Amino acid sequence: MSPLRTALLGLLTFLLMLPETLPVPVLRGLVVERFSVSDELATLFVVANMIGAMLAAPLVGLHVDRTGRRRRLCVAMLVADAALMQALAHPLDYGTFLALRLVEGAAHMSALTLLMSLGADAAGTRRGRALGMVGSGMTLGVACGAAIGGILGRDDPLRTLHIASLVLGATAVLGALVLPADIARGERHGFADLVRAVRREPRLRAPLLLALLDRFTVGFFTGGFPLMMAGVFGTDAATIGKLLGAFLFPFALLSYPFGRAAERWSRARLVALGSLGYGIAVAAVGIASPTAQWLLMPLCGVSSAIMFVPTLLWLLERAPGIGRSTAIAAFHAAGSLGFLLGPLACARLVAIGGHGHAGYGLAFATAGAIEIGGAVLVVVVDARRHPPGRAAR
Repeated sequence: MSPLRTALLGLLTFLLMLPETLPVPVLRGLVVERFSVSDELATLFVVANMIGAMLAAPLVGLHVDRTGRRRRLCVAMLVADAALMQALAHPLDYGTFLALRLVEGAAHMSALTLLMSLGADAAGTRRGRALGMVGSGMTLGVACGAAIGGILGRDDPLRTLHIASLVLGATAVLGALVLPADIARGERHGFADLVRAVRREPRLRAPLLLALLDRFTVGFFTGGFPLMMAGVFGTDAATIGKLLGAFLFPFALLSYPFGRAAERWSRARLVALGSLGYGIAVAAVGIASPTAQWLLMPLCGVSSAIMFVPTLLWLLERAPGIGRSTAIAAFHAAGSLGFLLGPLACARLVAIGGHGHAGYGLAFATAGAIEIGGAVLVVVVDARRHPPGRAAR
């Protein structure tokens, strides 16, 4: 795949991800005040999206690995996502709002899975840098959405949904022009193949568990961090968006370099290093002052970049017997499960801790400890099972 095509896929991913975080900085106005619900119920806005993504990703991955048809389906999912995002801005009861959000999450994750699969196939041996560019576009889109959303939605939170719909519509048009062509499939895979591969190949479990743990902690940022900054410190929406951007911009800018590095260096070591730094930074978020958050957010972003693409490449090389779309879908499904559990766990821990600074301190300390403990455990177990120089079986 040419450098130009790789850059265009990065741009497409950027436009796909930008709308997803536009509403996050205005979560209080968009959900809590609009529907008169508690902070705990407001986290369902994120949870519903992740349920849809978790259910859709493996089904879409298995479907395209059986049929090989991805390009048109990806464009169709982008169009559906644009329509659903617009529907969320209309007068609704909270139950219908969450149902639409669930379906929107399914459409969005389907489009992302298909885009990454097409890019990975077209890249050939340069898969690390291609996925790095896609990862950069993905995270840069999330970062820009978080930073811009607080400004766009300062006077009218619904404006973030209208803009998101327009961006997704434009992304569908661009996707129809620049997405790589489908590659014919020589083998057909089913759900049973995925289950058998995970059961017989222990090494496949490690990157999937890491994907779940990483997104679990990110769920604390999307569901709990804006509420903590607004409720505990009285931080305005624009500043919350900038703080999230300070986390996500370093992540975006460094994903491509670490994707290239993962083509040569030990992916397990990169994942272990990134997870350790990320876990420590996350644990500190809940007890830090607003000023200290400006230091912690970039640390979270750098450590996330170190482990993101290496984790995905680690999975792809350890996925015998299943197609690449299915492997990527499994990665996103595990991550979506983490996103689903993250906001729920954050809300429960905050409630246990007393809904104030102490509650958020407990929540983020728990998330950081889980990230450190889980990542270290998985990497150590995997290294003992397959020491350096020993052929994987």
